Amino acid sequence: MSKGDKPTIHEVWPLVRELYSRHGAGCCLHIVLDDGNAMDDDVRFCIEWADKEGCKPCAELGQLLLRMSRTQRKKLCAMRTV
Repeated sequence: MSKGDKPTIHEVWPLVRELYSRHGAGCCLHIVLDDGNAMDDDVRFCIEWADKEGCKPCAELGQLLLRMSRTQRKKLCAMRTV
């Protein structure tokens, strides 16, 4: 996947699972992945928070989420509850 490509759910899901294996509440991305706030501004807020906290894994995953559609983000959130 190149930097400009839109990531697929299949590509991002393992990264989400890995995040939750380290932090059960979704860490810096919890408002998107746990709470379903899927707007671009929500993801940007999480990226900024991760940057402030020095949480590189969340910042990187947030950048991937930002390139995804809102629908894709909502599907990832729904997958979390299954």
